[in-house]
Amino acid sequence: MTDARIAFFHRPGTGPTIVFLPGYASDMTGAKAVAIERWAMARGQAVLRFDYRGCGASEGAFEDFTLADWRDDVLMMIDRVATGPVILVGSSMGGWLALLAARERANRVAGMVLIAPAPDFTDWGFSQDEKLTLLQEGRVERPSPYSPQPTVFTRAFWSSGEANRITHGTIPVDCPVRIVQGQADPDVPWERAVHLAGQLRSAEVQTWLIKNGDHRLSRDSDIAMICRAIEDVSNPR
Repeated sequence: MTDARIAFFHRPGTGPTIVFLPGYASDMTGAKAVAIERWAMARGQAVLRFDYRGCGASEGAFEDFTLADWRDDVLMMIDRVATGPVILVGSSMGGWLALLAARERANRVAGMVLIAPAPDFTDWGFSQDEKLTLLQEGRVERPSPYSPQPTVFTRAFWSSGEANRITHGTIPVDCPVRIVQGQADPDVPWERAVHLAGQLRSAEVQTWLIKNGDHRLSRDSDIAMICRAIEDVSNPR
């Protein structure tokens, strides 16, 4: 790991600590992250949100980091900032990172909420032309529906993603998991969420589908469902 500083907000409270993991090129100031923090604080539950290296308020240049780097950031936050058991709440790519982190810290992860999770999207989320461009030119730019700036993907990120694919078989996760997925998601087909649920080794897995839900799932009703899912895995029956 580099010495780049990671920006974070940690609110103490009762456990388990909710750890929010943003999506690709996102940060801890998004609507879901802030709303979840506010909800957790109102119920006295500990919560941690942070920016991966190269993202948001953390140090470093975005294009210098990869999926493996950001996985290591998650592990560092679990090891050095959070105390006791944690609930990983991963949005999109954050869901992929949550699965990777849970595999490495099974004794710390008490539950997970995966929001429109996109594990292994370097495999299924790029066209053959884009993959060829990444290999030949080292980067691909896409227009972003969420920002006036294009979304950039690097060859290093893509290669790191391919090296950390996790959906090739049973995923060794045994904690309670809730998957919240919009069926109108243009980026992650909802069928992938159902398939992912079947791959998780845990028997305590539920998939909650929102028929008109998009990829961001940032409406008040979406966030209310996400918070209910967090409460569900925080207090297993």
